[in-house]
Amino acid sequence: MNQLALFGGQPVRTQPFPSWPVHGEREEALALEVLRSGQWWRYTLGEAIDGAASPSKVAEFQQKFAAAHGCKYGIACVNGTAALEIGLKALGVKPGDDVIVPPYTFIATASAPMLIGANPVFCDIDIDTLNLDAGKLEAAITPRTRAIIPVHFAGLAADMEAILEIAARHGIPVLEDAAHGHGGAWRNQPLGSIGAMATFSFQASKNMTAGEGGIVVTNDERLAEIAESLVWVGRKKGRPWYEHHRLGWNYRLTEFQAAILLAQLERLAEQTRRRQENGAWLTAQLEQIPGIRPMAVPAYATGHAWHIYCLRFVESAFGATRERFLEAMAAEGVPGSSGYAHSLFNNPLFDESFQRYNETCAASNRACREAVWFEHRYLLGERADMESIAAAVRKVYENRGELARTA
Repeated sequence: MNQLALFGGQPVRTQPFPSWPVHGEREEALALEVLRSGQWWRYTLGEAIDGAASPSKVAEFQQKFAAAHGCKYGIACVNGTAALEIGLKALGVKPGDDVIVPPYTFIATASAPMLIGANPVFCDIDIDTLNLDAGKLEAAITPRTRAIIPVHFAGLAADMEAILEIAARHGIPVLEDAAHGHGGAWRNQPLGSIGAMATFSFQASKNMTAGEGGIVVTNDERLAEIAESLVWVGRKKGRPWYEHHRLGWNYRLTEFQAAILLAQLERLAEQTRRRQENGAWLTAQLEQIPGIRPMAVPAYATGHAWHIYCLRFVESAFGATRERFLEAMAAEGVPGSSGYAHSLFNNPLFDESFQRYNETCAASNRACREAVWFEHRYLLGERADMESIAAAVRKVYENRGELARTA
């Protein structure tokens, strides 16, 4: 039995995994083009790139990203949180309305409704997918529910058929939070093109990044027009510059960011293919190890984007604590994370009334105790990199007794 690196043994791997972000001459060339043009910011309200002699990078990116995700319209903005605010307001959500969100997600999914005066209503997740549990959705609907935000967590499609059926029956629009979903698919339909609107993030950790940024996509021309106006402080295409038609924000993206994102979009398909291939192979290896439960991939999730490689770590079956497992894996050269410390409603910003969700959202609380995350950049490696991850997990499992004794 090989000694764990945590106790002085030889680590499974000493070489670094692929770094993130991936960038090269294409990003450099497009960024330099913007720099030398002197047009670092351009007025793109209503701009189409077809037939334009020199379209702005923002307009070009909006159109190309939307098309790549099965949508007619894309409205770029400063970040993914802003995109959620814009989407909700475009859908008509007002102060005092309720918005259903999952509790196992980044804070923005719940804070975006709050930032426009609406109330987040938490609906528990499916413990096997970490996505919103459609079986519990109807019970979460109130007379004031005006939107539902399913999150395609870790890049895995949510159960959109069931969610859309319930939403349609109650006349509630669905806003997809696809911050993790770049290049993913549900029943061969791109994530982002399924609900009334969708949002993506380009924050530094995301599968496409310019350091920061976001976008709202839709196939509804009216919603697109409202969303674009909201990004441009309520301006309207074809009207005077200082004429404002609705309360909006200064949430515009710069030409520099759009230039980087155009190059990142060119890389997305191949990177997604590689993540999918490596993610599927790694899952087949890890699911054989007691206590290691990779997330289920339902048949409807025809294109997993793998923003995070997630698994559940069941301490009783593995024979050691999650904390010690993560320490041992890091020593073996495969650092991981335990993800969210607690469900969203247990964050200090929420008042005591939100504690009631501890009773209805048990799966989310369980996920916070059991989840292990590995970065998506690992999945951009070669088969040998995947083999080293599997070997490290097996090695830690084989030494679980010693790990437990030294806890």
